[in-house]
Amino acid sequence: MELYFLGTNAGIPTLHRNVTSVALRLFEERRSLWLFDCGEGTQHQILKSSLKLSKLEHIYITHLHGDHVFGLPGLLSSRGAQGITAPLTVYGPPGIQAFIQTSLELSQSRVPYELNIVEHTGGVVFEDDGFRVEAAKLEHRAECYGYRVIEKDLPGSLDLKRLETYGLKPGPLYGRLKRGESVELEGGGWVHPADVLLTPKKGRVVTILGDTRPCAGVHQLAKGADLLVHEATFSAELTELANEYYHSTAEQAAKAAAEAGVQELILTHFSSRYKDMEHLQPLLEEAQQIFPNTKLAEDFGLYPVQRRCSAGGNP
Repeated sequence: MELYFLGTNAGIPTLHRNVTSVALRLFEERRSLWLFDCGEGTQHQILKSSLKLSKLEHIYITHLHGDHVFGLPGLLSSRGAQGITAPLTVYGPPGIQAFIQTSLELSQSRVPYELNIVEHTGGVVFEDDGFRVEAAKLEHRAECYGYRVIEKDLPGSLDLKRLETYGLKPGPLYGRLKRGESVELEGGGWVHPADVLLTPKKGRVVTILGDTRPCAGVHQLAKGADLLVHEATFSAELTELANEYYHSTAEQAAKAAAEAGVQELILTHFSSRYKDMEHLQPLLEEAQQIFPNTKLAEDFGLYPVQRRCSAGGNP
């Protein structure tokens, strides 16, 4: 599980940063890719990356401001032009369906794959055997939601020493036990998964917020997360401006991370006044004074989601 940033700027693109979009790479977990927001130029950023639209399974939209959705019609159309037939689901606030359908109809774009559009107002928006995605309302000028991606706990590894005591050798029976099935021994008797599986691995939690100023929804989504992606449009000296425009400062993002007990914080959605990474260093420093494990998001930056260590030191 890894985050790959395709755009980290607020409002408009610059020479160094595109507008908002971040991909959650789930190649090992489900051989797919999820996208969070899709600002103008996102498909161009994907072309410059190792990401493939054929792997794209879900798109989660936080709100309908242009720097978060103007790339969506083009990406959906290009996906069809590439001959991709796998289904795709777009989740977003009320209005996302009208935006997509109107854009595609008026531009006479072909979408030769199953396109599902799910409008929501928070709560659990997706769940299957491996993941659950929750949404909660944030405080912004437009109706805006953040997302909490919860990886469900994974079965523990097989205890090879215990397996040896039962006379079991590597093969199909290992796989059955790993899947939670009991197996019958050749000499009689049964081996159950609980007999040979180590402690389950705790699933990871990734919180990706849309635009917001400090509010209760931030804490609800971020509580105990392994990784929090939080906007930091301005530095602390511009707190009043941030509040006026319903945005956050780097300092406020760090406070949110500390209060929620997250493991790692990544700042993104930077104002164009901070022209490059050098100009963003003061934002990083003010955040790290409060929450040391903070990083700045960079376009085309890859950030693994680390699994918390257990009490015994094992992930």
